[in-house]
Amino acid sequence: MHTKKIELLAPAGSFDCIQAAINGGADAIYFGVEQLNMRAKSVNAFSLDDIRQIADTCKANGIKSYITLNTVMYDHDKQLLHSILKEVKKRKIDAVIAADFAVIVACNHLGIPLHISTQANISNIETVQFYARYADVVVLARELTLKQIEQIGREIKKKKVVGISGETLKVEAFVHGALCMAISGKCYLSLHTQNASANRGACTQNCRHSYTVTDTETNESLLIDNEYIMSPKDLCTITILDQVINSGVDVLKIEGRSKGADYVYTVTNCYREAIEAVETNSFSNEKIDNWLSRLATVYNRGFWEGYYLGHKLGEWTTHPGSVATEKKVYVGKGSKYYPNIKIGEFIIESGSIRPGDTIMITGNSMGMAKEKLETLVVNGVQAKIAVKGDKITFPFGSKITPGDKLYKMIENPNA
Repeated sequence: MHTKKIELLAPAGSFDCIQAAINGGADAIYFGVEQLNMRAKSVNAFSLDDIRQIADTCKANGIKSYITLNTVMYDHDKQLLHSILKEVKKRKIDAVIAADFAVIVACNHLGIPLHISTQANISNIETVQFYARYADVVVLARELTLKQIEQIGREIKKKKVVGISGETLKVEAFVHGALCMAISGKCYLSLHTQNASANRGACTQNCRHSYTVTDTETNESLLIDNEYIMSPKDLCTITILDQVINSGVDVLKIEGRSKGADYVYTVTNCYREAIEAVETNSFSNEKIDNWLSRLATVYNRGFWEGYYLGHKLGEWTTHPGSVATEKKVYVGKGSKYYPNIKIGEFIIESGSIRPGDTIMITGNSMGMAKEKLETLVVNGVQAKIAVKGDKITFPFGSKITPGDKLYKMIENPNA
């Protein structure tokens, strides 16, 4: 039986995602603020003023909060950086995730706990020892195999490598989510083509496009058949999570700060269950099949185990977008909740909804909830369909707040 406490770290790009991570069983969340994080372009990042609420929410729910400041830093970023770090220190955010030495030195000077980001490309024990002077957790390079991770873990114990706090240095590894063709390294593709630096969180994802290869001598063109040759499938280690945990890692990290609350809840919950199964020696093929089926319902580009088993890169996507088995379609927003009778009220803004539909609701206070709509009251009368402009009510166990989003779940034709 595995006895070491494994920390499950979930992504959070919005307040509903934070609550979804909490509901899903995360031990910690990581988030970005302003433009100094690697998801600055793809997600509406939290602001400086949000840090207090994030810290309060996490502390009230007994989980840790980490802030990502993992972009390349320029001199003109210093003022914003120090403003963020001042607020991080004040609100007692649990750690900063960084790779640039401007951030590393600043955190050490202010006494802020530090985790070294995967952008640092840590791939051997000497590099681990170097960064241990500054941090308590190192996120290993994504292209390492489990054997390499295991070897690094053995060397940490053998050499008694401790972090800046004096505790044994912890190792973190990614277990699920999008992979980049640059993996843990720096990518300059979108900088060259559109002057938008991926290393500054402004990636335009050129690599996710389809490409034609041209013979420069004959000028003949070849469309790469059925594959997006720079767009890897998503990492999914749920099938080998027992091996990942037994390699000696301390923290399992889920990618996805640009994903919705449904993704955050479903992925976090599956990996929480899988960790517990490893801990209780009940990890089985039957459970793996169930987790894979659930993981397939939320955004993904197809799954593979990454480099952990020593595979070469070659698991390319065959479709430009998600191949999730389910697709969410926005229908309306919450307007009121009647707590005594547990009835939610929504205004339909798009499409239609009927009894029997599977619905999903996301909101800052509830995170994400999904259930089948059994009955439907439209404008005060029981009905079989609601359309744009209608006010609908139905029984719902969680509190609805104004602005909560209502979705209808449908089968994804691209799956």
